[in-house]
Amino acid sequence: MRPRGGRVIKEDPHRINDKIRGVAQVRLIGDNVEQGIYSFQQAMHIADEQNLDLVEIAPTANPPVCRVIDYQKFLYAQKKKQKEAKANQKKQEVKEIRFGPQTDDHDYNFKLKHAQEFLKEGNKVKAYVFFRGRSIVFKEQGELLLARFAADLEEFGKADNVPNLEGKRMIMFVSPKSQKG
Repeated sequence: MRPRGGRVIKEDPHRINDKIRGVAQVRLIGDNVEQGIYSFQQAMHIADEQNLDLVEIAPTANPPVCRVIDYQKFLYAQKKKQKEAKANQKKQEVKEIRFGPQTDDHDYNFKLKHAQEFLKEGNKVKAYVFFRGRSIVFKEQGELLLARFAADLEEFGKADNVPNLEGKRMIMFVSPKSQKG
């Protein structure tokens, strides 16, 4: 809906006060209210006496559930909860680890240690062997290297796929084990 002036009016997610239509009875809840089933007029009267709003919380219930609250405070509390929930979510990143087909043991162990840290933090690991020039003839070494890598990381995560060759790269993803418990 766009009124004159181009401003957008947001539709309220809940029906409040007079916008609640076609309802004879409601189940009333709230802090300073005796819970129970009331006629719609009684519920509106109770809300008006307390200078609060009648907000339809569960419109599909039979009878619909309405709460007597200050609607603006209710919306503010909901936004605050959503913001906290969003802040507590952890975004999973994909960390890359690059090998050559003839990576020696010291470099391998160094990169393995980094991959273990990434998986402990809850990030995915993209391990790949990069073949330069004629080194593509050593693709079996690349497969063995990635298979060994997946086996060494089994305690921290599991391989999503078998190593596959894409152009000059042999790629494998490792996902962290869930930290529930």
